[in-house]
Amino acid sequence: MRDILTSTTLRDFLTSLADGDLNIATEFVWVIIATALSMIGGAIGGMLLAGKDIGYQFSAMLGALFAPAGVIPAILLGLTILNLLTNY
Repeated sequence: MRDILTSTTLRDFLTSLADGDLNIATEFVWVIIATALSMIGGAIGGMLLAGKDIGYQFSAMLGALFAPAGVIPAILLGLTILNLLTNY
């Protein structure tokens, strides 16, 4: 485990992620982070909107499943536009 955390490959990847360099690896990580955060927000929103009507667990599950449907295309479009703006 110590070898993985001190490897130069991981250090270079974390540096490029923190610097804002856009390549395929960092874009993939940002999409995963955005999807996880949208699932958390969708679960909270589902519980607030329909928790009393259909139950808190079911509404959280539905919110977490439907929230990334709008977030993933927006993140991909935003990353594509940022990639185009940084290259030209």
